[in-house]
Amino acid sequence: MRNLILAGTIALAALALSTGAQAFDDTLYPNLKGQWLRFVVRGVGGQPSFDQTKPWAFGQEAPLTAEYKKVMEASLADQANGGQGNFPGYSCIAFGMPMMMAAFSPQEYIVTPEATYILINNVDQSRRIYTDGRDWPTDIEASYQGYSIGKWIDTDGDGRFDTLEVETRGPFKGPRVYDGSGLPLAYDNESVIKEKIYLDKQDPNTLHDEITVFDHALTRPWTVDKRFLRNPNPQPKWPEFVCGEYNAQVRLGKEYYFLSADGDLMPTRGDQPPPDLKYFKATRKSQN
Repeated sequence: MRNLILAGTIALAALALSTGAQAFDDTLYPNLKGQWLRFVVRGVGGQPSFDQTKPWAFGQEAPLTAEYKKVMEASLADQANGGQGNFPGYSCIAFGMPMMMAAFSPQEYIVTPEATYILINNVDQSRRIYTDGRDWPTDIEASYQGYSIGKWIDTDGDGRFDTLEVETRGPFKGPRVYDGSGLPLAYDNESVIKEKIYLDKQDPNTLHDEITVFDHALTRPWTVDKRFLRNPNPQPKWPEFVCGEYNAQVRLGKEYYFLSADGDLMPTRGDQPPPDLKYFKATRKSQN
């Protein structure tokens, strides 16, 4: 579901600008209006991945440390056995950065002088990138998306901004992963993520997001160039997505179960034990 509270905040900000002494000149900024869709690379299998040009899981060739390669292997093994591995999305937990930029659902960019907003219809998350010149606060509240500060840059000297440079810091909430296979970020949640967001110089309907992740699960910083395509329809449909609406995954303790069509709890693995029912009274069998 679109973030109505955030949309209202943006509307009030726009109203304040229109009535203030200094009007917002949107011609100084790139035209990011419209609906942006994920760029799909033909022949790349699996679900949406961090590096769009490569398959997910180990196909990403992420520079993982030996410790986190084992975490990845365990995640894949659990999924092969019917589990969920490291992937937190099964229970509708927010994906967080950087996976939330995978564009499972359409994105919308709204630019104001004080902040750039990215509305993401995916597990009800949106981003607010501050561009008002503020410093890093000393009391950042932990979140899945992190705290983002950006700066608009004029890279070609034509007097108009063309690139948004962004840095996103934690503390983050976790666990966080890069894709549905459970490709992990470090458990300490101390990632630093830097981005360069800009329109393609040859095609203004292609948006680039160069993302570099600095994380203790990596042997070196990992950079990918994500691309998004502008929907040519000037009045696109904005689908509603409520993660919990059709979610049949149930977590009880450390086990994951599945809710069948008739409403009964099912195992996800053949050898899975039933949940502990110690807080429920046993039903007495009728005596003949």
